[in-house]
Amino acid sequence: MSSAVTASQRRGRGGRERILAAAAQLFTAQGINATGMEQVAEAAPVSKRTLYAHFRTKNDLVMAHLQGLASSDATLESVLTRNDIPPRERVLKLFDQPVPDAAPVRGCPFIDAAAEFPDPASAAHAYAREQKLRMAELITASLKELGCPEPTALAEQLATLADGAASRAMVLDEADYGRHARAAAEVLLDHALRNVD
Repeated sequence: MSSAVTASQRRGRGGRERILAAAAQLFTAQGINATGMEQVAEAAPVSKRTLYAHFRTKNDLVMAHLQGLASSDATLESVLTRNDIPPRERVLKLFDQPVPDAAPVRGCPFIDAAAEFPDPASAAHAYAREQKLRMAELITASLKELGCPEPTALAEQLATLADGAASRAMVLDEADYGRHARAAAEVLLDHALRNVD
């Protein structure tokens, strides 16, 4: 990229969006803790002054990144909020890789964040926990739509399967690894709903 283009971009609007996009790319590629604020500024591209005007600290940037993920379609949980998909299929789509063409395969960004911020009292860890609890609540809601007699317990089992499959898909770099957990989820659903009309 030429310096003229970079200077033009630095003066342009949309700095916050460019910062968040650059942070997302860097956090995914190399991890949150391995990414410095200077790298984010350079990748955005924005001046450090602009970066710190939008995000006073790296923790502020991390939280904005995680909140952006929660409202995107790039997480396991996102399929659970779709009303255009029947509830059983919503639950089973948990086992599909959210970004199938991603290479290398990445697991759940909230689990990744919790691993990078192991202190349960840290803001990033607490937010990751909140999203994982929300995921179980959304699964429970789908199971209630299906008439499941014990939706909360089954939701925890399915959430554990989904998170485990996402983690193994990342470790093995195998985008369709979720097929194994999906097969187990189908058995659990069939068993739980066998007496439901």
